[in-house]
Amino acid sequence: MGFYDFLPEIDRYAEDPGTVERMNLRHKMIIKPLEQEIAGKRVLDLAAHDGRWAYAFAAAGASEVVGIEGRQELIDRFDQFPRAHLREKVKLICDDIFDGMQKLIDAGERFDVVGVLGILYHVMDHFRLFQLVRQLGPELVIVDSEFAQRPGPVILLMRERTDNELNSIPQIEGQEKALIGIPSFPAMSAMADVLDYDCHWLDWDQIGQGQRSHIGDYYRPKDKEKKRGTCLLTPK
Repeated sequence: MGFYDFLPEIDRYAEDPGTVERMNLRHKMIIKPLEQEIAGKRVLDLAAHDGRWAYAFAAAGASEVVGIEGRQELIDRFDQFPRAHLREKVKLICDDIFDGMQKLIDAGERFDVVGVLGILYHVMDHFRLFQLVRQLGPELVIVDSEFAQRPGPVILLMRERTDNELNSIPQIEGQEKALIGIPSFPAMSAMADVLDYDCHWLDWDQIGQGQRSHIGDYYRPKDKEKKRGTCLLTPK
């Protein structure tokens, strides 16, 4: 049994068992061990997609979850999630994550936990993102991303289509391909360090080899261009 076993009830996931299994394993590694840190806390979920991580934060005991998502059609999907008492703890805002965070800062909002789950490698302004996050005062920042397997603190530039709901939103009106930056593992650690965060990397080897068929991006060999990883940022 996994947390996301309900997803096939939602149209988007009805015939996508691979994504359900992937989300279950990611929840097991990223959310489940942090339930104590999440319980009773106010959480911000950046690039919230259809609310699937926001919903998990609510189920982990968060008192309130605010999600910022740039595509309204994804937010509309959240109404299909099953448990009303969890949905009621979640507020999804349609906005660019940078603009949305600045509005929250200007309004004096504060959050205990911030989720940066699956968005860091779809933006170009990584350092600004973490500067804005820091102004919101979290005790814990959870980062899950693709990272470039390059020596030293570098950012690998790539292009991706904006018509894929898993990719960047358009950076200018009518844009078909967005420019994105994939930071290296040392780049992530460097950004955390200069913003006075400790950076702790999760050990994905805890998942047995026989369970990795849908999460292979966390286990790519060093000769591949990028690899997925997860780190926890806490104030020094």
